[in-house]
Amino acid sequence: MRRDEEALDTRLGARLAELRARHGWSLGELAERSGVSRSTLSRAERAEISPTAAQLNRLCQVYGRTMSQLLSEIEAAPAPLVRAADQPTWQDPGSGFVRRSVSPPHAGLRGELVEGRLAPGADIAYDRPPVAGLEQHLWVLDGALEVTDADQVHHLDTGDCLRMRVFGPTRFRCAGPVETRYVLAVVRP
Repeated sequence: MRRDEEALDTRLGARLAELRARHGWSLGELAERSGVSRSTLSRAERAEISPTAAQLNRLCQVYGRTMSQLLSEIEAAPAPLVRAADQPTWQDPGSGFVRRSVSPPHAGLRGELVEGRLAPGADIAYDRPPVAGLEQHLWVLDGALEVTDADQVHHLDTGDCLRMRVFGPTRFRCAGPVETRYVLAVVRP
């Protein structure tokens, strides 16, 4: 498993370096645009670290991609069917967030399904959406989730579904004593 994660980090780092080069930005310029430190960007591009969910979100915003689009760009060619065992997962050990791409990955698709898991106490804050106006349908399968969209706080329990169009900061917090599991349907504007 660790070998797969290292290979994914290596491909992610190479893709991030390629995107930065395509825009003609230095590490300093990208740091200024994204709010992610120059040293973190450098280490992520060399696959010495895996960026956190919040850092990756900032980079996706700068490059105009959703996180799934970016991750699909480093995965194998798309397939119409992806078995559960083959659905790629990515985790942010610092926040306790685990993200599984349920939909077959493809950068050209407008919609996608993602399974999210937040450990008790996990709290993820995004200072901006990866794409302004992103439509999200969030369905809680197990546990309790607190979602903050701009300045509005929503408390969701098992079975609740929240639809929102994201233009500003969001926050996802596991609001109960057990893991929260949810499905996120994302539709690009």
